[in-house]
Amino acid sequence: AEALKKASGLLVTAGAGIGVDSGLPDFRGTEGLWKEYPPLKHLHLDFADMANPDWFRRDPCFAWGFYGHRMMLYRRTVPHEGFSIMRRWGEGMTNKYFVFTSNVDGQFQKAGYAEDRIIECHGSIHFLQTLDGYDGEIHPADDITFGEIDPATLRVPEEEIPQVRGRPARPNILMFGDMYWEGSRTGAQQRRFMKWVQSMKKSDSNLVVVELGAGEAVPTVRRTSEAMVRQLGGTLLRINPRDSHVPHGVNGLSLACGSKEGLELIDSELAKLQAE
Repeated sequence: AEALKKASGLLVTAGAGIGVDSGLPDFRGTEGLWKEYPPLKHLHLDFADMANPDWFRRDPCFAWGFYGHRMMLYRRTVPHEGFSIMRRWGEGMTNKYFVFTSNVDGQFQKAGYAEDRIIECHGSIHFLQTLDGYDGEIHPADDITFGEIDPATLRVPEEEIPQVRGRPARPNILMFGDMYWEGSRTGAQQRRFMKWVQSMKKSDSNLVVVELGAGEAVPTVRRTSEAMVRQLGGTLLRINPRDSHVPHGVNGLSLACGSKEGLELIDSELAKLQAE
């Protein structure tokens, strides 16, 4: 809370765990995934197996059963109060905020964060591209709808497979072993992020990095949090029920709890400080 009171810029870094308090499933390990999608248990497929672009060539009805179900789930999901708390903090700072997230669910945009202050390093499920990505085009998926996708079968009819200019489409998400991801949208986000980082450097700002729900299995978010604190100075607040430790040499604090609980606790302490 003390660091936030003095801060002039906020970097929010978020992994999948931030969405748990909004009711999104936790896919760490196979248990949560298989509970949500029984066919994957029957086929002994984990999340990494499904995050493979080859599915959209081999069995697009099955691929879109999985990704289409998630797309509709994310559209229905209301971001928890913690999102609003961080946006309020950032909007009150001199250098405002930026969001770095590995999540593809679009929850920060849904919570009112500015589109030009977000980098989605793995892309977004709410955008489409062709299977090979060679045309360099990315299209919003706003008009894509699916009928009721039964999690017990996890298939969509062939006529519901999304298309881009008459060609089969896939989500604009960076998957494992993905040579065909069209990364231009995320590239533009990256350039805006680096511009914000440079503005923080020039103004000798006090940075606070609030990291939420980022585990060690895919450490992109954690490494970004730590690198920014090392590069710009400031404080890392790491909130995670597991893997909450902050490494030696990084100025930071950890809270071993859920995102919403941790943010509300910090906000309460910050309000007391500001009232003094």
